[in-house]
Amino acid sequence: MVRPIADEDEEKPLDPGVESVRKKLLRFMAINLGLLLLALMVVIGALVYKARNAPPAGAPLASDIQVPAGEPLSADIVLPVGAKVISQSLSGNRISIDAELADGSRAIFVYDIGERRLVGRFAIRNK
Repeated sequence: MVRPIADEDEEKPLDPGVESVRKKLLRFMAINLGLLLLALMVVIGALVYKARNAPPAGAPLASDIQVPAGEPLSADIVLPVGAKVISQSLSGNRISIDAELADGSRAIFVYDIGERRLVGRFAIRNK
C-alpha cells in the first residue's frame, strides 16, 4: 500500500459554521445528561425515603389467621355470669362485644381472634 500524504493525516479545522453547530450540540448533550442524572438521583432519593419511612407491618387481619383446612376456627370468649350480648363488631382480627352485665351496667369486651385472648374490658358509665 501506498502511504498517504502527510497533509491528509492531519485533521483540517472545521469551518466556523460547522464548529458553532458542534459546540451547540455538545452543550445541548451536556445539559440533557445533567438533567437526566439529576432526575435519576431524585428517583433514587424518593425510593430510599419511602423504604426508610415505611409504616411497620400491622396486626394480621382476620383473613390472615391460619386455620387448618376443613376445620372451623373455635375458641371460648368468657363473659361475666349473667351478661347478655347486646351487639358485636368485627374489625381485622379483633371482635368487640357490647354486653349488658347482671347488675344492669354495660361494658365492651375486646377479644383478639388471632391470639385467642381477651384484650380489654371497658365499662360504660354515665358521669
